[in-house]
Amino acid sequence: MKIDVFTLFPEWFDWFGTQRHARNVFERGTELRFFNYRDTTPLGGGQVDDAPYGGGAGMVLRVDVVDAALRAAYEDGREPSRTILLAPSGRQLDEALATELSVEPHVALLCGRYEGVDERIRDQLVSDAVSVGPYVLSGGELAAMVVVDAVMRKLPGALGHAESAVEESFSEALGGAPEYPHYTRPASYRGWQVPEVLVSGDHARVREWRLEQSRKRATAAPER
Repeated sequence: MKIDVFTLFPEWFDWFGTQRHARNVFERGTELRFFNYRDTTPLGGGQVDDAPYGGGAGMVLRVDVVDAALRAAYEDGREPSRTILLAPSGRQLDEALATELSVEPHVALLCGRYEGVDERIRDQLVSDAVSVGPYVLSGGELAAMVVVDAVMRKLPGALGHAESAVEESFSEALGGAPEYPHYTRPASYRGWQVPEVLVSGDHARVREWRLEQSRKRATAAPER
């Protein structure tokens, strides 16, 4: 798989690339590349944004700047199968979308900045818009990391054990429900006990308990 990130701050991702699951998939051929809008901007002085038509606060990432970056990156004609704009109003990222993206051969993620991006970028240059939640970030970089992380975890060899990703929150194995609680040693701490079923050695009971706890979490009211 190939993942491209278009951003004004590629250095933000330096730490991410050093993480073990990322290194694991890189060793198996996955590529994570970065393209800085300023490197290919058609404007002088590295300019990438401008004031919005109609007035208002903030600056808007220009369509010609993003188009130039995409053209330069894919001048060989090998365009991504999905080009995604990170935007608060996009399709909400969930387990189904992460799985969907993980089987794509080539995905590009466009990070916005400042007040936002020219709407023509969304209308003409991308195939999808994706959101990581109903809130606003200073830019698309953190959102891009969330998307890349969710996708990479699903790639072969990313995790130490392939079974690690089978039963986790929102997985098919749990019917889309949150994952059940986990406990480890000590079995008793300050009077707080590990549930008896987990130390019983009865694997059938453990499995039944875990599924029950997962279902309870799915139906519980969100904490405030």
